[in-house]
Amino acid sequence: MDFIHIADVHLGAIPESDTAWPIERDKEIYDTFFRVIKTCEEKQIDLLLIAGDLFHRQPLLRELKEINYMFGKLTHTKVVIMAGNHDYIAMRSNYLDFKWNDNTYLFTNKDMDSIFLEELNTEVYGFSYRTRDIYEAKYDHAFCTVEERINILLAHGGDERNIPINYKQVANAGFDYVALGHIHKPEILASNMAYSGSLEPLDKTELGDHGYIYGTIEKDDNLKTNVTIEFIPFSKRIYKKIAYPVTKETTNYSMMEELGEMVHEMGEENMYQIVLEGRRDPEIILDTRSLYALGNIVEVEDLVLPDYDFDKLYAENKGNLIGAYISRIRTESDNEELIEKALYYGIEALLNTKER
Repeated sequence: MDFIHIADVHLGAIPESDTAWPIERDKEIYDTFFRVIKTCEEKQIDLLLIAGDLFHRQPLLRELKEINYMFGKLTHTKVVIMAGNHDYIAMRSNYLDFKWNDNTYLFTNKDMDSIFLEELNTEVYGFSYRTRDIYEAKYDHAFCTVEERINILLAHGGDERNIPINYKQVANAGFDYVALGHIHKPEILASNMAYSGSLEPLDKTELGDHGYIYGTIEKDDNLKTNVTIEFIPFSKRIYKKIAYPVTKETTNYSMMEELGEMVHEMGEENMYQIVLEGRRDPEIILDTRSLYALGNIVEVEDLVLPDYDFDKLYAENKGNLIGAYISRIRTESDNEELIEKALYYGIEALLNTKER
């Protein structure tokens, strides 16, 4: 039996909604999800597991109909879904009375339940969130009941407000595979347990590859199980961080040119955080706003300090406020790092005042 495990799709989310990019990120989230369904059909995957937060909020009826139509195009794949903390099943949720296709199953109970897929000799255990926050460690006492079947736990959580999980205990609970959701970073925690991560990265903190887990489970007549899992990168775009070293020779034009080449080489379709580091010529004022024109730049962080010669500045300004400031800072602390920062920021402010 083979499967694809996804989670935290967050259909309806609109990342980077405050940018001027000509990118419809909300549409891309749908498109990537539909590509997963297409992959299931092309590869005739046995089981698609969705470990919570398929939607970013309570799903609209028309949204469920669109998704159900896509599931209905699957000729071989069974689909099992749980609701997570974002799309939890509220009292008037459209999840409650919705009629899914025959190949699609949604956990609606708030306590542990199971769905037996006879054709696959597979039992999937799980439940859905019925409130946004669940503080109880509900998976720590989960167990499977029929050893002869392939047993899978579908789970969503992993922090204090959203079902704390004792991973070692759950991994040893007898399940052949534990499909986790809620943590957006993909991570294989054990040979039989993984977070698939969010299908598309949803904000600038979600650096690196995003996609799904592909796995196979085989159980022989002696109840010996062989499980293989691997992470498959699948997202349209990824967030990347560029640490750019600024020196005394750096100018605005050289910085723009070099960073532009880096963005081109690393993929213009991706989204970037740029961190400027180092020491600049005090005469050069870095134009960080211009860097947003290089492409999909979500943030520019300027950590650069002017490369002042404080001994020379002190000698030239002994009789004024600048000289007095340098002398006072150097004598008031033994912390070299603190002295350096205080000198850089203080002198910058004093020189700017002097220029005015």
